[in-house]
Amino acid sequence: MNRNRILVVILTAGVLTLIYQLFLKPSSPKNEEKNQSLAVKKHSAAFNAHIEMVMKNYLALKDAFVEADTQAVKANAKDFIEALNAIDTVELKKDTASIYNTVIYTLSDLKLNAESILQQHDIKEMRRDFSSLTDMMYPSLFQAIRYEGPTLYLQNCPMAFDDSIAANWISNSAIIVNPYLGKKHPEYKATMLHCGELKDSVSLK
Repeated sequence: MNRNRILVVILTAGVLTLIYQLFLKPSSPKNEEKNQSLAVKKHSAAFNAHIEMVMKNYLALKDAFVEADTQAVKANAKDFIEALNAIDTVELKKDTASIYNTVIYTLSDLKLNAESILQQHDIKEMRRDFSSLTDMMYPSLFQAIRYEGPTLYLQNCPMAFDDSIAANWISNSAIIVNPYLGKKHPEYKATMLHCGELKDSVSLK
């Protein structure tokens, strides 16, 4: 009798093991596929359109500095702030809390720097705020939101301020057109318009 009970236990254990292996055990390849699909998820068309508008206004701001047009600088700074305010960050809540918070804090800092441009009267000080604004955007904002737009280029002027302090800007062209020295520099005029170097680029991977 004891032997029969032992056989029943063994057979039962075997059947349960087989059922687990065939039907209940998680499949590693499927889990890996699921994780990979999450890693490459795309933003909504609306979100990308908002980011595109932010960059459109940033580039217009950059061009206004090239022309040394302070009225256009302030007008584009206002448009830039409005574009930042229009970004719907709700879908970013689907990501990790650290990424969401990074984006929120960065957007807040960008608005503060753009608002500072509006308070300035000296174009040199406006350009300092523009430099700070650029450094907040690139690369942290682009990495945090997983930028999906056209290729952008990070460019650098080694003598943006006082002929010795470097500053960066973002362009949609690899050709250097310097917003810090620009076309109307009090000393160099337009001779330093193309002074600078390409440092990096960001594009949809």
